[in-house]
Amino acid sequence: MNATVRGICLLLTCSTAVLIVACYHPETKGVNTASTWDPKAAAAYLDQREGWWMGWPVASRDHETFCISCHTAVPYALARPALRKVLGEETPSVNERKLLDNVIKRVRLWKEVGPFYDSEGYDHKADESRGTEAVLNAMVLASYDAQNGKLSDDARAAFDNMWALQLTTGDKKGSWSWLQFGLQPWEARDSQYYGAALAAVAVGTAPESYRLAPKIQQNLKLLREYLEREYATQPTINRVMLLWASAKLPEVVEPRQRRAIIDEVLRQQQKDGGWALSPLAWSWRSWSPPSLLRACIRPWIRHDGTLQDLKSDGYATSLITLVLQEAGIRRDNVQVKLGLAWLVRNQEGTQGLWRSYSLNRRRTPSSNIGRFMSDAATAYAVLALTENDRNEPGKVAVK
Repeated sequence: MNATVRGICLLLTCSTAVLIVACYHPETKGVNTASTWDPKAAAAYLDQREGWWMGWPVASRDHETFCISCHTAVPYALARPALRKVLGEETPSVNERKLLDNVIKRVRLWKEVGPFYDSEGYDHKADESRGTEAVLNAMVLASYDAQNGKLSDDARAAFDNMWALQLTTGDKKGSWSWLQFGLQPWEARDSQYYGAALAAVAVGTAPESYRLAPKIQQNLKLLREYLEREYATQPTINRVMLLWASAKLPEVVEPRQRRAIIDEVLRQQQKDGGWALSPLAWSWRSWSPPSLLRACIRPWIRHDGTLQDLKSDGYATSLITLVLQEAGIRRDNVQVKLGLAWLVRNQEGTQGLWRSYSLNRRRTPSSNIGRFMSDAATAYAVLALTENDRNEPGKVAVK
């Protein structure tokens, strides 16, 4: 039965792919990344979006705090310092400081503040909220501390909170309970793997050789075992996160597996040099036979019945281009250059953003919720372009 359904799934997937998008390989002629992008416009967009998020009543939480999101707040925290360097700003932006203060406040009041979601009306949402927030807090604070080379007491407390919530029993041991609302790519049934990979990124990012601390070695062992155990069922976009983790914490991935991820990602680059998110975000391998047919159509049809966008988008292209560079792909690699060229061509000059789209419903692009994916896309595009600028000055200029 399992093999039969998988065969049907493969046939439907291939047939749908042929009908919707032609198979092609990236063009390699005329590659030119010596174009321009506008960091001031990107900073203005990200500052405005983070300001909106912090003031949005839906994001408000107790003790005058707000929840931090995978789509807007965390990418902003990672990208805004990079923009500060490019723009020659001496201090963090106002919204950057507010976000950091909010994270520190919730870490210090960890036993007092309520979870992002309680369990009333949401099964297990309190546990999922705590696990998710613990990883995100550690990621944000480790990233900031890496800039000055010293791990703060608040970051250490955030990591302590994170390790205390790591699952130590069951088939998901080594990971963290993770928010699930059926929403790709961060709050779906396979997003627990994304969260675990992000935790590995946080550990590897932390300064002062935190990853070598004796007291966390058993935790890291459990984390490595989970990432290896669940690897085979993961969609490509989660494997990209694992590749990022391997750049920060090499021991989480064997060299052969690391090379396999890179090859898998490069094979899926589109003709224009970018990557499309929807085919990367779904995997039938993690579904049981009764729901396998439904899994087959997810890369092509959203929850609301609308067709997925299969064109290159800002989130997939920026994240992949960033991670490939962090993973040590040579700066003269043609496909990395194609990805960077796509990014510098596709920043929207009037708003400074890079567009991405919802995998779950067709959103109005100009609405606040419709911009969530573009928030992440813009932040990771900034990181990808500034990473290239550090590695190869002059190849990607700024206005």
